[in-house]
Amino acid sequence: MKAYLFGWNPLKFKWEDLDKDIATLSANGEYKDNWSVISHKTIHPGDRAYIVRVGVEPKGIFASGVISSEPYLALRKGRTYYRIEISLDVLLNPDKQPILTLDILKTGNLAMQTWTPQASGISIQPQLVDELEGVWQDFLTDV
Repeated sequence: MKAYLFGWNPLKFKWEDLDKDIATLSANGEYKDNWSVISHKTIHPGDRAYIVRVGVEPKGIFASGVISSEPYLALRKGRTYYRIEISLDVLLNPDKQPILTLDILKTGNLAMQTWTPQASGISIQPQLVDELEGVWQDFLTDV
């Protein structure tokens, strides 16, 4: 399975309805959102997605899901970007709930990955995907 890392920086983009979106996910079992993607030539529906909070503490993974669309062009703030839809299966509020922090992500083999990407939608190194998913699932059982 391929996996991709999407960045969210609250200093650049406010997530005004985060608690409402978490409630939607809880009620429906999924929440769909769209994100810009730099790896638009390799990403496909069914690939795994993780969203990492950057820019402010706490930094780390706070959401995961599955890519649910092919990349498409969208106009935003006068520029054209590739975007994809993600069906989120986990969404946490980093200001109210624990998240999988960079301290954990920067240990062992996972330290080989860049966890604070400059662009959203970068590929996670294939040899790390299974380990990341295991660490994420272990983290979620403890939350």
